[in-house]
Amino acid sequence: TREGLKRMVKRKRPGTLGVCALLQNKYRVDAVPHVICQGFTREETEDFLIELNYLGIDNVLAIKGDDNGFRKPLAYGRSANPKALELVEQIAHMNRGKFLEEHLDADPTDFSVGVAGYPEKHFEAPNMAVDLRNTKAKLEAGGEYVVTQMFFNNRHYFDYLDLCAAEGIDCPIIPGLKILTAKKQLSTLPRLFNCEIPVELADAVEAAESKEEVLDVGVEWSLRQAEELLNHGVPSLHFYVMQSSKAIKSLMDRLDL
Repeated sequence: TREGLKRMVKRKRPGTLGVCALLQNKYRVDAVPHVICQGFTREETEDFLIELNYLGIDNVLAIKGDDNGFRKPLAYGRSANPKALELVEQIAHMNRGKFLEEHLDADPTDFSVGVAGYPEKHFEAPNMAVDLRNTKAKLEAGGEYVVTQMFFNNRHYFDYLDLCAAEGIDCPIIPGLKILTAKKQLSTLPRLFNCEIPVELADAVEAAESKEEVLDVGVEWSLRQAEELLNHGVPSLHFYVMQSSKAIKSLMDRLDL
């Protein structure tokens, strides 16, 4: 508008809590909500975790979250978790019955906590050694398994397993995959997620003449990745669906499980 940008809400969706409650209590599928630091106070995080615990949702992935530049004012003595390590520590405290304020007869929670790992290094870490030490610290604080950032070359994952083993990290490490679905992702995904797009995949996407052909290329590449990973005995696969249900349905139809 002439006065500047104005936000207009045209559609509202249920939040994480509602979606996870539906998945777990109606469809009987274990939900693993992502609990993030960015944009939430520790008090809001505790309230959210109490709600999850009440609903019987006891698996969470603790991550820092994307930095969108938003800084919530910490009014009334509230505080925030600066990084995922502090978030994991907060959840671990709740698992021991320790909350932000003293409560009478407080029942401990029983969350299983996953943390993020970065086969191609977190963009904020100065080197891979520091990044691995950060991941190990999250596990020692209460994390039980690792879900990796997306990667398009399985060699990064296998090398990461070797590096983790050398660092003394022996928990399950779940590979994270993303189906490339649009040409613009050749630039956006490396920039946003610090991941490399292999030449073969990039060339095939660039040569595609339609959106449908790009989707086919992306599905075929992820299918080959998934099959190789499963053949190597990975604990499970995590897909970054990112609202692209058509792509993941196509892949699952072709994946022999």
